[in-house]
Amino acid sequence: MSNVLLNVNGIEVIYNHVILVLKGVSLQVPEGGVVALLGGNGAGKTTTLRAVSNLLAGERGEVTKGSIELRGERIEKLSTSAMVERGVVQVMEGRHCFAHLSIEDNLMTGAYTRRDGKAAVAATLEKVYAYFPRLKTRRTSQAAYTSGGEQQMCAIGRALMANPKMVLLDEPSMGLAPQIVEEVFEIVKDLNSKEKTTFLLAEQNTNMALRYADYGYILENGRIVMDGAAKDLRENEDVKEFYLGMGGGDRKSFKDVKSYKRRKRWLS
Repeated sequence: MSNVLLNVNGIEVIYNHVILVLKGVSLQVPEGGVVALLGGNGAGKTTTLRAVSNLLAGERGEVTKGSIELRGERIEKLSTSAMVERGVVQVMEGRHCFAHLSIEDNLMTGAYTRRDGKAAVAATLEKVYAYFPRLKTRRTSQAAYTSGGEQQMCAIGRALMANPKMVLLDEPSMGLAPQIVEEVFEIVKDLNSKEKTTFLLAEQNTNMALRYADYGYILENGRIVMDGAAKDLRENEDVKEFYLGMGGGDRKSFKDVKSYKRRKRWLS
C-alpha cells in the first residue's frame, strides 16, 4: 500500500501474563483510507485497536511480540496522550460519554490536548455540528438523556475535536437501529472524503463495514484469516457464507473450512 500511515507487524498480545489473545496480527492502514477489522465477538478486534492506541495497560494487557509503527515511528511504548498528539484517537465501544455533562461539554473535552487556540477549537466545533446537526440541536442536553445514536455521534464528534489524522472506531453499530447505523457510516464516509480522516474500524456488522471500507481484514481467534479489497471480500463465497449470512446449513468456523479445503487440495 502506498503512503502507509499505520503498520502493525506480527503482534502478539497477552493479558494477565497468561492469556494469549492476538497471535501474530499484521495489517496496514494507508493514509486517507478506511480499513475494516471484521470478525465475531472475541475475535480480537478490540484488542488490536487497543494495542494501536496504547490502551492495553489499563486492561492488564501488553504487546509481547512484533511492532507497531505510525509513519515509520515505533509507538508501542508511547502514552495514550502522546498518541493523541500524533493524531491517533480511539472511539471506545459502547458510546462512552460523560453522562452528567451536556453534549457540548462532552465534545469540548475532546479538545483538551489542542494547542492551537480557542478560535481553532471553536471552528472545529462548528464543523462537528455541521457533520452532526442532531448534536447541535441537543447541544445543551445532558448526555444521559440522549438516544443511543446521539451518544454514538457525540463519542465520534468528541474524537474529531482533537483534530485527529486517524480515528480508531470500535463497534460503531453496536446496539443501534439500522437507519442510525447507516447515518453514522455515511458521516464516516463524509469525514474520510472531505476531511481526509483515516479510519480503522472494528465492526461485527460485516455487511455494513464492507460497504463503506476500502479494505478489510477478517480476524478469527486472534489471527487474521483473510484480507483483501472490500469489494473482493463482498464477492468472496466464504465471506458470504460465514459473515454475510448467505450460506445455509451448520456454520463451522471459517478456519475449519479453510483448512478442510487446504487438506483436500493437498490430498488430491
